[in-house]
Amino acid sequence: MNETETLNGLFKLTPKHVKEAIKVAGNAFQEDPVTIFTYPDEGERRQNVQYGFYMIYNYGIKHGLTYATSKNLEGITIWLPPNKVYQSFLTMMRYGGFYSMRKVGLNMKVIKKIMAVFNYEDERHKHLVPYDHWYFQNIAVQPEEQGKGYGGLLIRTMIKTIESEGLPIYVETNTEKSVSIYQKYGFEIIEHGIVPKTDVPLWCMLRKPR
Repeated sequence: MNETETLNGLFKLTPKHVKEAIKVAGNAFQEDPVTIFTYPDEGERRQNVQYGFYMIYNYGIKHGLTYATSKNLEGITIWLPPNKVYQSFLTMMRYGGFYSMRKVGLNMKVIKKIMAVFNYEDERHKHLVPYDHWYFQNIAVQPEEQGKGYGGLLIRTMIKTIESEGLPIYVETNTEKSVSIYQKYGFEIIEHGIVPKTDVPLWCMLRKPR
């Protein structure tokens, strides 16, 4: 696909959209348990959360299916194919980690918190689904656009796009609200717990092939 092509009406993100996309994600995740754990101070959270998504969206645009509801980016999402599911710390640094660290400052306390969550979620992911699968890595909808069906549009379209491959789809979330949403689209809870040494809940979910 070239950058002007759409996917059943969705808008394909390219590298030039990354800085706009991370603002959407930063706004959407202000009250997420991971971001609150990482940045307890509301002002710091408002300023810095977006930069944690910089690596994720650079990688997703390069290796996965990364789309928005329209060029206005009301909602955005990343889905990674089986051969690109796992990203090491070094890989993510190559995809913008140094930029992110410069933006938020070399705060070792913050970095340790982020890595505690990242490492645990990565370990559970590898343990629970050690076979080919798609990874529904991220979805974010601008707060003022939530409740208008944009999230559902993204999820339905992406499932329809990849389900012919006959592979399961894995997703993790840190909120009960997202759990209930994903269940509507056929995802089932395969594990629920708390990230060690944090108060961050974690639900690991899987959608089996139909």
